[in-house]
Amino acid sequence: MPSRSFLQYLIIMAKGLAMGAADAVPGVSGGTIAFISGIYEELVTTISNVNLSLFKTLKNEGLTAFWRQLNGNFLVALLTGISISFITFMRLAKYLLENHPILIWSFFFGLIIASILYIGKQIVSWNIKIFVSIIIGAIIAYYITTIPSLANNDNPYFLFIAGAIAICAMILPGISGSFILVILGAYKTLSDAVHDVDMKKILIFIAGAVVGLLSFSRLLKWLFKHYENTTLAVLTGFIIGSLNKVWPWKETISVFSKEKGNEIMFNEVADVGTLSVFQKSTHDFESYKTVIEKSISPFYYSEINNNINPLLFYAIVFMILGFLTIFILERVSTNKNN
Repeated sequence: MPSRSFLQYLIIMAKGLAMGAADAVPGVSGGTIAFISGIYEELVTTISNVNLSLFKTLKNEGLTAFWRQLNGNFLVALLTGISISFITFMRLAKYLLENHPILIWSFFFGLIIASILYIGKQIVSWNIKIFVSIIIGAIIAYYITTIPSLANNDNPYFLFIAGAIAICAMILPGISGSFILVILGAYKTLSDAVHDVDMKKILIFIAGAVVGLLSFSRLLKWLFKHYENTTLAVLTGFIIGSLNKVWPWKETISVFSKEKGNEIMFNEVADVGTLSVFQKSTHDFESYKTVIEKSISPFYYSEINNNINPLLFYAIVFMILGFLTIFILERVSTNKNN
């Protein structure tokens, strides 16, 4: 376990805050933040080292040796930041996505563009296999962003499985755990449980997440050990493919009607006004939920919304801010290592 000062653990907690904030937004990955902030491999290694040998150490050598082998201080600092941020930012993210969707998506679009450049720079040698890996990763991630979301489901077994799947996505750069929850139909169930402090549902989800995390982290550790370059290429592809999800301007193609209990085309929805008004109702899950949407140009977005302002200038500003956020994080991390 690395020796760190109290200030360094506060910095790790701050990185956890950033990871939690990212994971709270469907479409953005906390794993990307972990990678850029320089703690990704330590996180994966620490998680994968959680096994039965830890309890043997606890029995034979005591609590101090157990905690050192666990890298406990690192985990506590990081998980504290993630938990605080995820719970609090989920509400803020809901507000921003309902009231300022173009601006919040623009910020994350710029952030992800910078992430692609950063992670791509970690690839030490380029060849045909690397390019193919990037393309495969991009296709997989793009396909995931086009999968229609399922109806909400609060079955305990389903919530356990959703937790196991989503947590795997949360530690993968480019794949959003929150978006996986949306696809599975578990995002609203979990956000409601957090809002209502429904500890039974929260604990079921956490149990699934722990099982998924312990299993998947071992695979990631093995891939980084034996195929680091190829793994980085696939992760870069994942991030490229995820850009479709965070593109600020969308057109809703079909929705799920709670009243009718089935999927219907958007143009069949009566009295919803402009698309922006409809988007608010879908984010609130009042009558409809978006099932399929596609990325469109800001100009077409304006056209189909009665010439509503697409906020192109402000969107570009927020994209630049998102890009600079990663640029600054990289500079700080580089200076610290030097």
